[in-house]
Amino acid sequence: MPILQTLLNARDLGRLQHIAAVFVRHGLGDMVHRLGWADLLDKAGHALRIEHAAHLARLTPPEQLRSALEELGPTFVKLGQIMAGRADLLGPEWIAQLEKLHSSAPPVDIERLRAQLTEDLGAPPEEVFRDWEDTPLAAASIAQVHAATLPDGTEVVVKVRRPGIEATIDADLRLLERLAGAAERQWPELRPYRPIELARQLARSLRRELDLASECRHAERIAASFEGQTDIIIPRVVWAHTSRRVNVQQRVRGVPAEDQAAIDAAGLDRHLIARRGASAVLKMVVHDGFFHADPHPGNLFFLPGNRIAFVDFGMVGRVMPQRRDELLMLMLGLVQRDAGAVAEVLLEWTGDDNEIDDNALRTDIESFVDQYHGVPLAQLSLASMLGDVTTILRAHHLALPSDLALLIKVFVTLEGLGRSLDPEFHMAAEALPLLRQALHERYQPRALAQRGWQAVRQVAGLLGGLPRDLARLLRTARKGRIQVQIDVTDLRAVADQLDRAAQRIAVGLVVAALVIGSSIVMTVGGGPQLFGLPAFGLLGFVGAGVGGLWLLWSGRRRP
Repeated sequence: MPILQTLLNARDLGRLQHIAAVFVRHGLGDMVHRLGWADLLDKAGHALRIEHAAHLARLTPPEQLRSALEELGPTFVKLGQIMAGRADLLGPEWIAQLEKLHSSAPPVDIERLRAQLTEDLGAPPEEVFRDWEDTPLAAASIAQVHAATLPDGTEVVVKVRRPGIEATIDADLRLLERLAGAAERQWPELRPYRPIELARQLARSLRRELDLASECRHAERIAASFEGQTDIIIPRVVWAHTSRRVNVQQRVRGVPAEDQAAIDAAGLDRHLIARRGASAVLKMVVHDGFFHADPHPGNLFFLPGNRIAFVDFGMVGRVMPQRRDELLMLMLGLVQRDAGAVAEVLLEWTGDDNEIDDNALRTDIESFVDQYHGVPLAQLSLASMLGDVTTILRAHHLALPSDLALLIKVFVTLEGLGRSLDPEFHMAAEALPLLRQALHERYQPRALAQRGWQAVRQVAGLLGGLPRDLARLLRTARKGRIQVQIDVTDLRAVADQLDRAAQRIAVGLVVAALVIGSSIVMTVGGGPQLFGLPAFGLLGFVGAGVGGLWLLWSGRRRP
């Protein structure tokens, strides 16, 4: 039992024993047994406390898991919330239960909280703020929020991290990474779902949330992207009183997004708010590549003038440029019912490491997309389509990269919120113009030139590192760690042939790139003209022609 022995020697044995006991109490004993924890419970009979066994026995397995995660505290609640966004891993009945997980918790004893807050602020809260409320506005598993007023009369909210929570979460994260490794070894069928990667994603997310100053940096970054847009509000940060364990932000007084009656009483335009909210999140994802990853109704407030305020930036997502391009192609493929484009993107995302039947997967995806041919755009549900895509992937035992799973969850949440505000809201119709515009911008001459320059810099960086690599290689050789055997009789002739072949390959790649790039530029309006044609496109074709002639001439010589 090497896995069990490793855990028995760990300093977190007490916590592991508690986790195992909770799983057994909630009807998950088979999982405990298969992970090799059963022996841990021999001496933990007093910890089982199965007085509610009759009630627990009536729960379904998804309900049992949710109940166990809630009892285990913030780390496991957060794990469940992340899993709730993994429709590519879990079925609808599991997702439905995990979506019920919440982070509410009893308030911390105010005197204990006050001691930590005084240390962080440098003085008691009553001395720092003109007004301070001991009773929290909300209490969650990681932090709780209090109302206060600055000396200048500005109303703020003060978010304070729970004392001692960091040590508890660190211990849980260490255990979870070990348990993920154990699960992957005990259940080989879990390997395509990357449990270790999931545990590391959880660790990154939780450690970011523990740093309350990081949340404020996220807020300011998103606020900067909406500078000049008066219909989107991001609370102002009070940096003078913000640190890792406490942050202070301007208080937003508006109508909570979940209060439908208050929205109507305030005379707000539901249709306009739904469109503005969707446009704001799509802008974050498609244009900025940095987005609010938890836009549920509790994090949104509506203000007079149909303005929208986003709060709580503890969970954010990032989309790298290449991933953004792939996402654009997927979204366009879905809303335009282009089965081939959807299949190509998904096959790229699932990677080459998984043993899959490409043809079967492509056939399923194309059959799924084909069913929407002829359906009016206004009748498409983007959330349902994304959900169906993840169902197909799950049927083929494939998992999306974690950043994409989070992104899909955001789109599903956003469409659900939009339709709760306006039953006529259609995410696909809102997304299509923005997606087309973003894709068009990606192929503007300036954007193409920037990506070309980045490629040149990358190549230059690789070449610049060659002297260091050669020096390292020589040092290794002098120490006798490299053995080289050469069986080539005419090394100089071979080197010359390889050099000429490499030159022809390089020129061929450049010619191909010029032809493709110039073809794209020819289709884009604007810019300088030459003989009535786009100058950059024409020059590109001339360069491609010169390169092609050189290839023909060099190919006639003996290689």
